[in-house]
Amino acid sequence: MEVYGPDYGTLAAELGRWGRADLVGRSFGVVKLTLPDGLVVDFSVPRRDSKVAPGHRGFAIACDPTLEPHAAAARRDFTINALMHDPHRGELLDFFGGRHDLASRTLRHTGPAFAEDPLRVLRGMQFAARFRLRAAPETLALCRAMRGSFAELAKERVRDEWFKWAARAEEPSAGLRFLRDAGWLAHFPELAALPGVPQDPQWHPEGDVWTHTLHCLDALAALPAWREAPEADRIVLTLAVLLHDAGKPATTRREPRDGVERLVSPGHETAGAALAETFLARMDAPAAVRERVAPLVRQHMARFEEPTDRAVRRLAQRLAPETIARLCLVMTADALGRPPRPAVEPDTVRALRERAAALHLRDAAPRPILLGRHLLARGHAPGPALGRVLHDAFDAQLDGAFHDLDGALRWLDAHPA
Repeated sequence: MEVYGPDYGTLAAELGRWGRADLVGRSFGVVKLTLPDGLVVDFSVPRRDSKVAPGHRGFAIACDPTLEPHAAAARRDFTINALMHDPHRGELLDFFGGRHDLASRTLRHTGPAFAEDPLRVLRGMQFAARFRLRAAPETLALCRAMRGSFAELAKERVRDEWFKWAARAEEPSAGLRFLRDAGWLAHFPELAALPGVPQDPQWHPEGDVWTHTLHCLDALAALPAWREAPEADRIVLTLAVLLHDAGKPATTRREPRDGVERLVSPGHETAGAALAETFLARMDAPAAVRERVAPLVRQHMARFEEPTDRAVRRLAQRLAPETIARLCLVMTADALGRPPRPAVEPDTVRALRERAAALHLRDAAPRPILLGRHLLARGHAPGPALGRVLHDAFDAQLDGAFHDLDGALRWLDAHPA
């Protein structure tokens, strides 16, 4: 809510009569009002801002309650964001054609001030994906002219826009196409390498790795399990699908298979996991995210015709802290991203999920049954030898040598250190 007329102090005092008014953005003229029923609304006074120095902090900002709505709306990055509604008159204020652009699903910058903040290009990426928008040619041209300003952006600002894209996209591919058409894909070399990398048409009739990745992302966003997942999980899953084939540019080659030359990418899942780490580290993503994305990329080729208990236990352990349930979503998106092949969940994924559920490993990695305290109670001395016994015991447990503590102790008796 943007309020014209009162200054910042007056606005804050008036809002305090209705609930808790927190002055969270004094320099930006923002007051956060929490009403008794829990509803939270941001109020602000109009402000002027202008670029005075490089970087995201290089803006001079001044609150101006006398500013006219047209001038205030001109500060917005896109025409659809510049739309205003006057609640007193019930009037829609559309100074820049935002209503038409919204109807035609067009992403268009409001004016030349757009070029002052390069973050607006990444905002365009996530808006395009979240609202299924296509950028106007003049907006793409301006974004291409802004390519050199990417270095001004702080890592956390880049990360925040990627995470919004990953968590909220209705059509993730629209954001990536915007990034490519805007000339900004080069700032993310792991992604810039994907267009033009060929794939075997027998398994990938849809085209190159870039095309496959876009299809996979849109397939993931359409899965009910993804849409119903917590935001943190949606971010991890989307980033894993984004990067699941990032290793193919470095590993793809032609090899004879059964007398026919085939395109293959051996080891691309391991190479991709390393590139995922690099991609996420560059934007200073939290370790908790990096530690979850990498194993999903590394294990996305783990398919079994008939998964054995041993194989499922080993897979669950390698995935930690991720889970087989979420790996199955990544694998399903990978399979669905190959039109015109049938858009159905593979039998191998269904079998893996069912076997993991039967072993109570669908949503968690196996935990060691035999622990240090058990060994100490049996007279084992603390030290490296104890650690080796625990390692061997867990290895045996994953192989199915025992399933409970009694079995673990019998195994221990048969395998003295």
